[in-house]
Amino acid sequence: MSEETPHSLSAGEARFEFLRKRIGLILSPIALIVILANRFENLTPEAHALAAIVVCIMVLWMTEALPLAITGLMAPTLMVILDVAPAAKAFSPFADPIMFLFIGAFILARALSYHELDRRFAYWVLTRPWVGESPSRILLAYGGVCCFISMWISNTATCAMMFPIGLAIITSLKKSNNQSISDQYASAVMLMCAFAASIGGLATPVGTPTNLIGLGFIRRELGVEIPFFQWMTFSIPIVIVLYLLLFAYLNWFCPAGISKLSGIREWMFRERAQFGSLTAGQRNTLIACGVTVILWITPGILALALGDHHAATKTFSKLVPESVAALIGTCLLFLLPVDWAKQKFTIPVREAFEIDWGVLMLYGGGIALGQMVFETKLGEMLGQSLTGWVPAAGIGLLAVSALVAIVTSEFTSNVSSANMVVPVIILLAGANGLPAAIAATMAASLGFMLPISTPTNAIVYSSGYIPLGRMIRYGILLDVIGWIVIVCGVMLMV
Repeated sequence: MSEETPHSLSAGEARFEFLRKRIGLILSPIALIVILANRFENLTPEAHALAAIVVCIMVLWMTEALPLAITGLMAPTLMVILDVAPAAKAFSPFADPIMFLFIGAFILARALSYHELDRRFAYWVLTRPWVGESPSRILLAYGGVCCFISMWISNTATCAMMFPIGLAIITSLKKSNNQSISDQYASAVMLMCAFAASIGGLATPVGTPTNLIGLGFIRRELGVEIPFFQWMTFSIPIVIVLYLLLFAYLNWFCPAGISKLSGIREWMFRERAQFGSLTAGQRNTLIACGVTVILWITPGILALALGDHHAATKTFSKLVPESVAALIGTCLLFLLPVDWAKQKFTIPVREAFEIDWGVLMLYGGGIALGQMVFETKLGEMLGQSLTGWVPAAGIGLLAVSALVAIVTSEFTSNVSSANMVVPVIILLAGANGLPAAIAATMAASLGFMLPISTPTNAIVYSSGYIPLGRMIRYGILLDVIGWIVIVCGVMLMV
């Protein structure tokens, strides 16, 4: 679940990372001091101080000079120290309902991994009769599993779980019937692991933290609530199109060099057989996750059947919001017993709380900044200064929003990109900014060009099967495809 980049970069990339972080440590306090030292007649004292904090925090986010979580905590801390807001207001976003949606979803995802239900599902799909020993179908199935699992657990966790399976597939195929698979196919398997995991995270609000961050800004600043089911109605078609295009070009440009991968099916059946029948913990986890998903999609089903304004729809949404649904599923993990006599339940408390608390700190800091940007009127000045440079509405704003989010996510983390880009788009577009905010939220999960762009890229790059030039070429292509699909998809469906 971590946003930290694995230590798998080349010497040149490691030097770049070192310099980037050191520059951030030097530049961020300088930016803070310089802006505070200058006077801006159009700004109130609070807005002036907040402008300095925003620039300082953005420099730290873009350079990742400090851990992202610590930078998130710095934002409200500086707001209190510089008298932008009292402590109660500055830290109130850390009690936002989406925080508890994060916690519940993360613990449920942890239970899936703890009981190896994700790996069980992966081998179940890979041993389907239609997959067989075809290189193309194995690539399609492998990527499909990565895509589906990342709908429910973080992209990084999905990639980390599927990465050794992909490596094992490549290793077992290196010599098959005296034929070697091509280096390009090995790269395709690794790239599929990273890219499909990032694409799959777009499908549900809980698939990646960037979705929840964007939805939080949309709810707080635009007053628009996008339910779980409604998000899926427009995101899943986008994910399906993106994934099929990803498979099509990897399958075309990275052929295996052989038509049949002899022996791979038997190997995957042996791996699958090791899981045996479902354990009590696995059954309980499926029940908890199933209940949660049903509660998440019920408001959407009621809205379709009865209408958005029906009393039953409104009452259910009020009594069981998404955060409460996630916590109900989490509580079930501690109520459904594995061994009642020994008082053992579905997941130990210690394991359940091995989640990425840093994302919560990052999210809280980002929401605190965004909230105060609106309240201090700093956003109005920013919007006026950028009005002539960015289209105010329509497809132009959609295209620019998604492009800026993609470019930003290439050089900083996805969550940082969402925290920086989405509130600016809302400021520029105002009440008409919903489509552009959604496009920016989804585009912030892209960024496929470099090992440092996302943790998933860094994980698969460490395999040694992906030359940097190949990752850049195929990553740029997917960035462009993703940009076009997201802009067109949001324009048509939102």
